[in-house]
Amino acid sequence: MEKGTAEAQRTHREQGILIAYLRSPEAIRERCGQLFAWVCEGKSNHFVCDLTQLGRVADYVIEVMREEYPDLQIPFHSRWRHFEAGGVPRLVKLDTQLRGLTRLQKAAAKFDLAIVSVLLDAGAGDRWHYDEQETGLRLGRSEGLAVASFQMFCQGAFASNGLLQADALKLQILTEAELATGFQVKTENPLVGVSGRLQLLQKLGQVLLSSPHLFGEENPRPGNLVNYLLSKSENGQLAAAMVLSAVLEGLSNIWPGRLEVAGVNLGDVWFHPAIDDDGLVPFHKLSQWLTYSLLEPLQELGLTITGLDNLTGLPEYRNGGLCLDLGLISAKNSDILSSSHSVASEVIVEWRALTVILLDRIAATVREKLSMSTEELPLVKILQGGTWTAGRKIAAELRTGGTPPIQIESDGTVF
Repeated sequence: MEKGTAEAQRTHREQGILIAYLRSPEAIRERCGQLFAWVCEGKSNHFVCDLTQLGRVADYVIEVMREEYPDLQIPFHSRWRHFEAGGVPRLVKLDTQLRGLTRLQKAAAKFDLAIVSVLLDAGAGDRWHYDEQETGLRLGRSEGLAVASFQMFCQGAFASNGLLQADALKLQILTEAELATGFQVKTENPLVGVSGRLQLLQKLGQVLLSSPHLFGEENPRPGNLVNYLLSKSENGQLAAAMVLSAVLEGLSNIWPGRLEVAGVNLGDVWFHPAIDDDGLVPFHKLSQWLTYSLLEPLQELGLTITGLDNLTGLPEYRNGGLCLDLGLISAKNSDILSSSHSVASEVIVEWRALTVILLDRIAATVREKLSMSTEELPLVKILQGGTWTAGRKIAAELRTGGTPPIQIESDGTVF
């Protein structure tokens, strides 16, 4: 073998190892941990961290948890919670419409709904709302986006045959006008990043065709991922990290303009100069949110999900806002709070990295105060109970419209 060929093979192998690493929850915690330590050493130009506030933040989170779930029987933090916004049992309606399907077909339909809805879930902005005809409710932000996508799904808007599913054919030809109509977008009701959301769904349609081992050969659809995951289960058990791995493998190519290694789109991975070696910091926020949202249909099939806490907390503006608004994180200068920042900026990368690590610390402190174990109160329940709700609550108390403490330039594909 020629020297050049051997080196190329070694480089290719090393790149493959790096890509696999950057797609792992371990990489998220390790790289975010490096930035956390760097900030705590006083080396950041943007933030300081005050861990003496952990107890106060945990108390606030517990207070919110008890308000929302007095018996502390908390469901997973997932898209399924948003589908019942306003206390409306929309999932009963869904189950009624799915009546007559097998358990596997129902799970596939729920995968279709969850995947499309989560991809449409980036920040809506504070001027948009959705008026639900059936209930008369006016919903904004994540709940509004969820209910809008839910109603579109129930009307067959994502399926070429008009059924309750999503398929490659329809997603690829979905138009901005159809999406805007479904989300009631008008001049006086603007939604941030409509074109970005549309591009994600159109790209989803394309990647469904390119990965038949994940999404099926005949009528490729997101829901066929159920079959792949069932094949990866052992003795009725499936690791949460396996679900994330499948999501990252199957959907990595939908993200626009991202960093690449060996031509592979890394997705929600960003550069920061304080990170050793390659400078890359993975978050995979939407992919983990999606993973959390796929676990319940899998449980309905009788699978036991293992290793829940291997996944990380979600580095988005509600969890991150909680840490800033209650003093766990402080900005070093007021410009950070008064100006808008790119998702790729050092400010946002640091804020998100600190959020990942602090969510683990908050969760541990909450469990300690409640004398509960990780099994009784996994991170995914603390997020729901929990930090996301608390982040929204404190934001509403501090700022008109409940805007986040740091403004992010969103293209509809990250937050």
